[in-house]
Amino acid sequence: MMDLKAGLWQQQTLKLAMTQELSQAIALLQYSAQELSAFLEEKALENPLLKIENVNIKPMNPLMDRNRRNHQKSEKDWIEQIADKPFSMEEYLLSQLKITNLTAQQMKVIRHLIKNLDENGYFKGELIEISQNMRVEHDVVDECLAIIQTLEPAGIGARDLQECLLMQCYYKNPNNELAQTILSNYFIPFAEKKWKPIAKELGASMKDLQDVFDEIQQLNPKPGALLRNEPTTYIIPDAIVEQTIEGLTVRMFDESLPRVRFNDSYYQKFQNQNKQVSRFLHDKVQDYQWILKSIEQRKETLTKVVAKIVEKQPAFFQKGSQYLVPMTMKEIASELDVHESTVSRAVREKYVQTPIGTYPLKTFFTSTIQTLTDEESTSSTQVKNEIQSLVAEENKQKPLSDQEMVEQLKLQKGILVSRRTVAKYREQLGIPSSSKRKRFV
Repeated sequence: MMDLKAGLWQQQTLKLAMTQELSQAIALLQYSAQELSAFLEEKALENPLLKIENVNIKPMNPLMDRNRRNHQKSEKDWIEQIADKPFSMEEYLLSQLKITNLTAQQMKVIRHLIKNLDENGYFKGELIEISQNMRVEHDVVDECLAIIQTLEPAGIGARDLQECLLMQCYYKNPNNELAQTILSNYFIPFAEKKWKPIAKELGASMKDLQDVFDEIQQLNPKPGALLRNEPTTYIIPDAIVEQTIEGLTVRMFDESLPRVRFNDSYYQKFQNQNKQVSRFLHDKVQDYQWILKSIEQRKETLTKVVAKIVEKQPAFFQKGSQYLVPMTMKEIASELDVHESTVSRAVREKYVQTPIGTYPLKTFFTSTIQTLTDEESTSSTQVKNEIQSLVAEENKQKPLSDQEMVEQLKLQKGILVSRRTVAKYREQLGIPSSSKRKRFV
């Protein structure tokens, strides 16, 4: 029988409380450089003691800038001074029309139809609905869409992929009746490479169908994408790995981050005010100090993680990505004596510039694949590279099945993987199945 009595006992436990400061430090660690900059700008609005200096923005000296511009202008070729004003899809298409041959009504409808093209150049509107809304005969709307479909790039204004490819095929070679018949009447089975019944019905050879397939492969399924003039995006690395005489070195690249400064003039001006103001300043001083500490902790943790990656992946940085060895976040966390989630946050949205290119830090973490020898292992990236090599070197008339690749990896490289794993990696690489890779030439 249990003796249940009420009483008071003391018990000592160790517990980590999620304070606001700790939460802030965790958040800053996972922020990308852009997110951190936005966070600091926001904090500067809340805390008058926190002053932001954008070091990448230099003050303007009108005299020096004018002299520099004049000097640069004289060195440039005249053609480089033409303004780079990109055309929109609408402007580009309208510029091809022979306006003198079109009525005002047709131009109005064409403009409206062009606004219904998606970013890939496909027409996504409903002709009947547009006809009713614009109070225009359906035949006129249909004719206007046909006019758009005669413009370049070929395939623009198509209502689906089948029509898009058919339009391009006719534009490229109007005499290729076999290709046009296949795209018109056998689109799905042809794409699935169910060619034997198609060849039998059309009285064509498998080689003829292979030629049509090769020709269709050269067409563009997204013609509108050719008209997108998007600005080039640049990746600013968070860390830089360099090869020196002493070996591989790591340095953090924080020039793009704004500098945090203490607004001493504001503090001196208001520090001797009443208690309420003093309490406000005290809180803001603590907030400023916590932000500085969090930024320094972020930099320190990120430096340690990158340095450890370099230590464990020297061949990658010196020879190339094919030498990436298996490595997990848990392994790095264990060696740095931190939690795995800390490593995960540290590498999130971070990039490293290396002698062989700029990579996301997550690139270096791969799963381990077993090999025939217990002493060695390989990474999933290496296995994918081997699969690509096998497909590149295979007999295209008798492509390797997933099971045959399993056996080849085992015999040639000593890599043990399942057929399911090979199929998953093959799909991730965008490699079709063996039946769809087969050629009839």
